[in-house]
Amino acid sequence: MAKIERQHPIELDAEVRKHSFCEVTDGFDEERALIEASRCLNCKNAPCKKGCPVEIDIPEFIGFIKEKKYFEALASIKKTSNLPAVCGRVCPQETQCEQHCIRGRMEGPVAIGTLERFVADRFLNEEIEVKKPERIGKSVAVVGSGPSGLTLAGDLANAGVDVTIFEAFHEAGGVLLYGIPEFRLPKEIVKKEIENLKKLGVKIELNTVVGKTVFLDELRKQFDAVYLCSGAGLPMFLGIPGENLNGVMSANEFLTRVNLMKAYKPGAATPIKIGKHVAVVGAGNVAMDAARTAMRLGAESVSVVYRRSREEVPARAEEVRHAMEEGVEFKFLTNPVRIEGENGAVSKMVCVKMELGEPDASGRRSPITIPNSEFDLPCDTVIIALGTKSSPIISGSAPELEVSKKGLVIVDENNKTNLDNVFAGGDNVTGAATVILAMGAGKNAAKAILKLLEGK
Repeated sequence: MAKIERQHPIELDAEVRKHSFCEVTDGFDEERALIEASRCLNCKNAPCKKGCPVEIDIPEFIGFIKEKKYFEALASIKKTSNLPAVCGRVCPQETQCEQHCIRGRMEGPVAIGTLERFVADRFLNEEIEVKKPERIGKSVAVVGSGPSGLTLAGDLANAGVDVTIFEAFHEAGGVLLYGIPEFRLPKEIVKKEIENLKKLGVKIELNTVVGKTVFLDELRKQFDAVYLCSGAGLPMFLGIPGENLNGVMSANEFLTRVNLMKAYKPGAATPIKIGKHVAVVGAGNVAMDAARTAMRLGAESVSVVYRRSREEVPARAEEVRHAMEEGVEFKFLTNPVRIEGENGAVSKMVCVKMELGEPDASGRRSPITIPNSEFDLPCDTVIIALGTKSSPIISGSAPELEVSKKGLVIVDENNKTNLDNVFAGGDNVTGAATVILAMGAGKNAAKAILKLLEGK
């Protein structure tokens, strides 16, 4: 097996990008893509496929790239994934498909995600004729237009089902649009992927809150099946004194305002104020997004406060590296105990130092407070990025729907709920997770719903 070094996409200089919402990387040009594709060994058992939640035939699409058959490569991906330009950018390939790549034992796994993006981006601005499948006379309501709902909608529409998506916001896309910053996933890419679904006949009803403006029992009467995928949009907080001060917000609120109200565009009249010194609590991907966004909005300093060490950070290694390069400071083994302010506004966060003890239920070492280690972290903005949980709006208006103690919808292996013809998937079932896992749930539910509609 000849050694071929892994190719890397060109990245904007850190000094430039920390003041800009332009994409951080340009992906592969054709030369790099062909070199990277040549690294694929086309393994017979294709271990990479086992790590893909939407079961893309990875050796097949890379094989087409080797032959410069780029449209065929895109068609191969689209057999199982309706959002290749999105997945190529935001999926954690390093812990999924690329983790199983045989090349990883030598000079690094094949850059599967970047190759997927390369193929998808070649055709983003081209008008590709989409043939509407023959209708089968069945209809499905999808509650939420995030990655899970869009995936299910595409699969069912391709099978001839009439699909209507109900979205609470004024734009479709869910977390893809309001949760992920412009510099990681440009809004135009999400919108183009959604337009492709509309060409298949998918209808989208905006500004519709299921559980408020329309109810689950109404949808059950109007449609042959319902898929609940409203995500996990209810933010979690620390539960410490001072969280009600001006200048404290959840990462969910912060990113939604920036994304949906276009604060990433110069001169946008967006009601959001970023102070000079920002503290972000948490170290997941959302925390990285919030910290890097705050830097781009003009903060002089941004600190990520995390109670464990760098080894336990849940965010993607690439996102942590980018944040550090852009000047974000990391305060590991640090935990906030209260937020203090002046005249109702944040002035500092009081923290304690931590050390790691024995592993907890999650397998990570438990953080323990070091006595007499309290110190002040001056800041005028605090962004809490501790995760989210499912909103109770739908379940609260449909008490017959079975949910867990945490408010998550309970489903079986086919993503079916306890209610007839009602399915659910994505973050409102699993809790906050990744885009690709939500898509996998959408695919699984689509298969089950098709069987139901076909009387199987």
